[in-house]
Amino acid sequence: MQNTLTTAMPVASGRAHGAALPRRGGGLKRRRELILIWVFLLPSLVVFFLYRILPLLWNVMLSFQDFSLFGKTGWIGIEHYREMLGDEVFWTSLWNTLLYIASAPVGIVLALAIALMVNSEVRGRNVYRTIVFLSYPLMTVAVGIIWRWMYDEKVGLFNYVLRTLGIIDTPLPFLQSFEWALPSILLANVWQILGFYMIILLAGLQNIPQNLYEAASIDGASATQQLFRITLPLLRPSIFLAFVIGVMTSFTSFDLVYVMTQGGPAHSSELLVTYIYKNAFELSRVDYAAAITVVQFLLLVALTWAGNRISGGEAGAVKTE
Repeated sequence: MQNTLTTAMPVASGRAHGAALPRRGGGLKRRRELILIWVFLLPSLVVFFLYRILPLLWNVMLSFQDFSLFGKTGWIGIEHYREMLGDEVFWTSLWNTLLYIASAPVGIVLALAIALMVNSEVRGRNVYRTIVFLSYPLMTVAVGIIWRWMYDEKVGLFNYVLRTLGIIDTPLPFLQSFEWALPSILLANVWQILGFYMIILLAGLQNIPQNLYEAASIDGASATQQLFRITLPLLRPSIFLAFVIGVMTSFTSFDLVYVMTQGGPAHSSELLVTYIYKNAFELSRVDYAAAITVVQFLLLVALTWAGNRISGGEAGAVKTE
């Protein structure tokens, strides 16, 4: 009996030792895979840090300084942020930027209507898709020049049509008017990005299984019920993506505004991005422009987070089994 136990113990010990070997081998393989992953990621992370994170950190530091290209630089704390509180042009540009952002949902709704139409069995739908999308690949500067001509008070297309139809007697100064300058730019912006919104939403529509609509039709659901119970819930990721792109476009739409109005008249169409440019490159107030950039960045993060929560809080999440 004792010999049997003595013989069994080395066998059991050998089995335990053999079972532990694959575990060590698996851990070593996993570490090698992680090292390989970091080796491939390192160049991209270095570039991202140098061109994204480092300028952002330097911009934040700059917003707390009295910076001069040719003089001394010193720390002044939150003085620039205090100055913003009494800066009427800053508040005007902030309000105009929010109105610019508010135009994104309008464009998304229009693009959704067009996407639903061209996604159905409509004759010539590929032609319609192409026509709607043609506005997006155009250079924004070219779009600004085209729309500036159409808004022109003397030879513009809009004034010509309105006067021909007898709607107005005297031409409207669209881009020289305090009331019409910003809405005129918003219309041009929505027109340009409408095709891109349509492509995003159309891709989302084509990923919805058709058997869901067939089952809903068998159950007696109307087209409106299918839209609100099937289409819109399953389009949330696509709608969120379009919203984020619209928000980012609103914060970076410098060229369209600068070509059409340069922020005028009297800052009535000024955006945060154009105000930052004027402070940094026209007034040489790089430090104050950096402070406005920080506010713009925080606003962008807040709006993106809010849009993600409204869309369900899972936009961009990776599902694992």
